[in-house]
Amino acid sequence: MGLLKKKRGIASWSGQTATGSVKVALCVAGMIALICAFGCEQRTGLRPSAAPAQEAKKVEVKVPTAEITDAHCTVCHPVQPKTIAERGAKHKTEVGCQDCHTEHPPEGAGGIPECSMCHSGAPHYDLDNCGSCHADTHAPLDLKLEGSISGPCLTCHQQQGDEVEKFPSAHTDVACNECHSAHRLIPTCMDCHEKHTEDMEFETCLSCHPVHMPTVITYAQDTPRHYCGACHEEAVDLLDKSKLKHHEVACTQCHPDKHQAILKCVECHPAPHAKAILEKYPKCGQCHGIAHDLKG
Repeated sequence: MGLLKKKRGIASWSGQTATGSVKVALCVAGMIALICAFGCEQRTGLRPSAAPAQEAKKVEVKVPTAEITDAHCTVCHPVQPKTIAERGAKHKTEVGCQDCHTEHPPEGAGGIPECSMCHSGAPHYDLDNCGSCHADTHAPLDLKLEGSISGPCLTCHQQQGDEVEKFPSAHTDVACNECHSAHRLIPTCMDCHEKHTEDMEFETCLSCHPVHMPTVITYAQDTPRHYCGACHEEAVDLLDKSKLKHHEVACTQCHPDKHQAILKCVECHPAPHAKAILEKYPKCGQCHGIAHDLKG
């Protein structure tokens, strides 16, 4: 009986020992699994199986394209737009900043363009050193005229150059900018010349004397006699004193339209005498003196 109890105790202890061993083995296996899983996560970034996370929504960000306009240029360059607005001529109406200034330092050295980039095909554009006259390209018609200048002017104003050359006068030897001290400035004749008469105005001068060919004198039929008398003083004085019909005749009636034009007497007085008298005295002045001071 006692032996039997001893055997049962031994068996009971052996069962407990086996059960403990199993538990220990399970614990060791679990630890090994955890270590392996942690190692995988460190090396590959992969976690052991877990519930999949919900994907975050992708937000598309649109970056606007930077388009440079003239308004951007004026932030740093405020003076030039004001000049262009006031006196820009075609540089105001035909072009914008970037049409001329295609580059900007430091990315490009061509910030100041050559005039020939746009201007070509005419004699004026073949001249060198545009900036000597066109000092401010933002006000291209505000010319700086220094020294005696004629040649460059005449590449644009060819008609006037032809006139002063074809009809020589004192004006032929005068530089353009001696009269036109600023571009498009038209002086009055009285800036250099005395009036013929006190009642003459600049427009009166131009009615007879074209500026670039002043000796080619033309005039209207109603031109007063005393205008002519400023140069032809003796002739007008004789007419004023005359008691005959020529006293009432305007200068332009015998000298029509053009200076130094002289009508023949018979153009106003056809067949004034018998044929025999005209044959004996073929020149009217042989009997009547001069037209400004008729005799009998």
